[in-house]
Amino acid sequence: MGDAEYVAPENLAVGMFVILELSWLKHPFSFNSFVVQNEEELATLRSLGLKKIRIDRSRSQLVSAAATVAAPAAPADVAAPAAPAEVAEVAEVAEVAAPVESPAQLEGTSDTAPAVSMADEKTLRMEQSRALRASIARAEKQAAKAAKTVRHATTSLRTEPAKAIGMANDLVAGIAESLLGSSEVMVHLLGDQGDGDAVYHHSLSVAVLALILGKAMELDADTLQTVGVAAIFHDIGMADAPSNVLHKNGPLPQAEQAAMRQHCEIGAKMALRCGLPEAVVAAILQHHERLDGSGYPYRLTGDQIGQVARIIAITNHYDHLCNPANVAAALTAFEALSTMFARQKNWFDMAMLAKLIRILGVYPPGSIVQLSTGATAMVISVNTARPLQPMLLVYDAVIPKSDAIILDLEKSPEISISKALRTASLAPAVHEYLSPRKRVTYYFGEDARTD
Repeated sequence: MGDAEYVAPENLAVGMFVILELSWLKHPFSFNSFVVQNEEELATLRSLGLKKIRIDRSRSQLVSAAATVAAPAAPADVAAPAAPAEVAEVAEVAEVAAPVESPAQLEGTSDTAPAVSMADEKTLRMEQSRALRASIARAEKQAAKAAKTVRHATTSLRTEPAKAIGMANDLVAGIAESLLGSSEVMVHLLGDQGDGDAVYHHSLSVAVLALILGKAMELDADTLQTVGVAAIFHDIGMADAPSNVLHKNGPLPQAEQAAMRQHCEIGAKMALRCGLPEAVVAAILQHHERLDGSGYPYRLTGDQIGQVARIIAITNHYDHLCNPANVAAALTAFEALSTMFARQKNWFDMAMLAKLIRILGVYPPGSIVQLSTGATAMVISVNTARPLQPMLLVYDAVIPKSDAIILDLEKSPEISISKALRTASLAPAVHEYLSPRKRVTYYFGEDARTD
């Protein structure tokens, strides 16, 4: 701290990177360290009663007023094929990006209001954080219970088909009912799961995302049921695959690849023998087909591929990009959607892919991002009704990890995401604090945001 630089409050300027050596509860800002954006923030800083304020010139942005309104730079840290704006355009998310008023306009307050309402603002933020943490905790428990059901249904399908199918039907019906009964669904990033459960969490993630996508497509309840059951059982043909092949890092030799590709036909035959509906059997058979005819097992094209199979194809491929057998090859959630849109759009139904991007947002849960304030954060939840305004877990060295800030971008319109970051680019302290997930696993919950 001996080399720290301090300035008197009256010498602060817009563009300076300030570090408030105060408890988070004793000031109205979203972070303890940030770039001063405007005169209003300067006035608030000067109203705190501090004799000196710490700054970091290396992170300051002391530029002209004209330059400060320039558009943020492209996300150079992520070599993604599609820039966020391009993905957003395809997903038509501009429709939900209505002009946002400034905080003062929203509250109808004067420039000095933040200092006056400091305690109320902090209390509200803490309440919002507690509500979201509780919602995520509930989702974690529900997902763990659901994954056990998927495991039991999958492993008992051959020996007790009627019981296994009943379990899957009940699970899907419960999820679908919850989704249909809520106008706004919060998609949560879950904690890492045990390696032995990876296959079941994969099936559960595919099922949940497929059901959320189906809801967005306004599918009827019966079709949603088919989507969910097919998603749960889509990989049952892999049950007999050797584990050394199933979990092999790197590309498979041609013979092993051909053997793996048989899982669609093997799974479809097993599903038929066990009494699953024909629509489910067809989806299991076709979930690796691609609209351009480059898929397998039959190189089907266009309308030859059923609607349910198209939905599962998209969510299954997305999960595999995020969670490949070789962890080193994993893409970030942002990169996965960008890759599917920019490089693989001919494989999928573009209307469905656009809806998935709209649901998950340009920066899906699990994305590591840099904010306009300079802070680093991880997207932990996104509301399907407000995909451009996700919930973030924010790194702040001054605040203990257990009390980390959960920032709601909807409640902080003055803050935006500047770019996506690669996990490998994080400093060790930031990586440990945010704890990026080795596996990207999703579940859903109610909207925990407070008005």
